[in-house]
Amino acid sequence: MPAPRPQSGYNSGVMKRILALLAAFCCLTGSALLAQSLKGWTQGKGFGWVWGPEDTFGALNAILTPERTLKAFQNIKTGKVYDLGVPLDQSSYKWPGHSATSIVSYRSPEGVKRGGDIPGMGEGHAHKLAFHSCALYISDNLGTQIDGLGHITTGPDNHWYNGFREADWGGDFGIRKADADGIPPIIGRGVLIDVAAWKGVDALPSNFPITSKELSGALEAQKTGVEPGDIVMIRTGTLRYWGENGANHAKIAEHDSAGLTLEGAKWLVEQKGAVLIGGDTSGVEVAKDPALPGAVNPVHEYLLVEQGVHIGEFHNLESLSRDKVYRFTYVAMTNRLKGTVAGTALRPIAIE
Repeated sequence: MPAPRPQSGYNSGVMKRILALLAAFCCLTGSALLAQSLKGWTQGKGFGWVWGPEDTFGALNAILTPERTLKAFQNIKTGKVYDLGVPLDQSSYKWPGHSATSIVSYRSPEGVKRGGDIPGMGEGHAHKLAFHSCALYISDNLGTQIDGLGHITTGPDNHWYNGFREADWGGDFGIRKADADGIPPIIGRGVLIDVAAWKGVDALPSNFPITSKELSGALEAQKTGVEPGDIVMIRTGTLRYWGENGANHAKIAEHDSAGLTLEGAKWLVEQKGAVLIGGDTSGVEVAKDPALPGAVNPVHEYLLVEQGVHIGEFHNLESLSRDKVYRFTYVAMTNRLKGTVAGTALRPIAIE
């Protein structure tokens, strides 16, 4: 009697289901392993003051390891570099709570030659050698920036992240704990959440609230996920109107109030494990959260003070959006200005 023929259709269907289950299992296992390996983060809770009483790095501690740095660089696929900084001058748009920018010539070739106060230079030099030097009057919260963990204070004691109090760590020359100079060089896996593109608009309208619904919807459309330890950048489209120097204040202000809600911020930190959250507006968070009538800067208080998660503001995400680059390696370093509360006028990059 001949052997029965294998039921290839049945077997094929069973095999497909088995492979699908295995893939799902591996995905879940991989996510669980990532979560377990992200030191300091607990799903459903986030980070908080977990790094010791003297800590000033906050959630960035979780990715400050050689292994995490290597992983970030191993994700580079093409090597294309995207400049995320915006050019800044005295005409640039800013949040009204910060001082304006003034860049003036302190020394000029003509002045050096006329003054004759620099020995060996100017008319006294064989080649009439002179130089340019500028003086800057600038806020530490202008242009592309990263808010330090001492930027926002709360409570009668004016404390900031990790319980550092103004009475203990304030001063006439800036803060002395968790300043912008204390933000370590940042190298990590970045993810773009392009909410404006998902909504099909050039830029989100004024006061558009970005909740977990919008975040997850855009991620699903992009076929992208957020993994524990990621640096998240949220695009509203506002900086498409920055131009050469951000001088069109009215047009920028029309869209600058769109942004992240407190619920959206909690979802990114507590459920997804984001270690830094940035965007392309002056404050990243929505100006008026419909779920919290009358609340002022609840996202800043939550991220900076309670969770120790830095905020990246006015990051130019237009080129990433145009090229549909949703995954990249993020690199940023702040100016070494001690006492400042934000890394100001920065030029971070994204490497595809």
